[in-house]
Amino acid sequence: MYFTVFSVLRIMGKREIGQLSIFDLVISIMIAEIAVFVLEDIQRPLYEGFVPIITLVLIQIGIAMLSLRSHKLRNWIDGKPSVIIQHGEINRDVMKKQRYNLDDLLMQLRTKNIDNVADVEFAILETSGQLSVLPKNKSVSCENSNEIRKINKTNKSLVSNVKYESLPLPLIMDGKVQDENLEQIGKTRFWLKNQIQSKGISEFKHVFLCSIDHTGKVYINADRNE
Repeated sequence: MYFTVFSVLRIMGKREIGQLSIFDLVISIMIAEIAVFVLEDIQRPLYEGFVPIITLVLIQIGIAMLSLRSHKLRNWIDGKPSVIIQHGEINRDVMKKQRYNLDDLLMQLRTKNIDNVADVEFAILETSGQLSVLPKNKSVSCENSNEIRKINKTNKSLVSNVKYESLPLPLIMDGKVQDENLEQIGKTRFWLKNQIQSKGISEFKHVFLCSIDHTGKVYINADRNE
């Protein structure tokens, strides 16, 4: 039974566990369950496990072959990738549809060595649950470098209060002000209100995400549903 399960999983493909589609994952779980039923009952003949396992493998191979020829079938079985971030803007509607929250997004961005949403051009949630990230072009001209130095000098007192040198602090999440993080950087809600108003946003509840990095750069993403 061990060699049977090992062989059929090899036949099904070489994708890693984290890259399995929902269909492949369901087939794998069912094969494992069938193998357990046969192993638990010594009196049960092995063919009662071999037949359903081989049947599942044939179904998986057949649908996989059909999916190679049909884009619609592939989308129906595996689903479509979802664009979570586009041009630095978080698509909240897509996140709701995928039941994908901000903590999931920020965690997966950190695994890609990206600490700020503002540095992302596109972030795509693949059908396997992995997040593919395309960062913005970080090449900066001399004029832009001078502007950045001026901004850093202006925000020098603010930067000195930011304890996390690599991770940005969320100041607003899902319309809720993170008062502890505001206290950490020595700022008030009045200052935060001025920051969002400079972006044309009147109320905190209209902000989906607002964060600040160690350079004093404030990122604001409006809640388009409000």
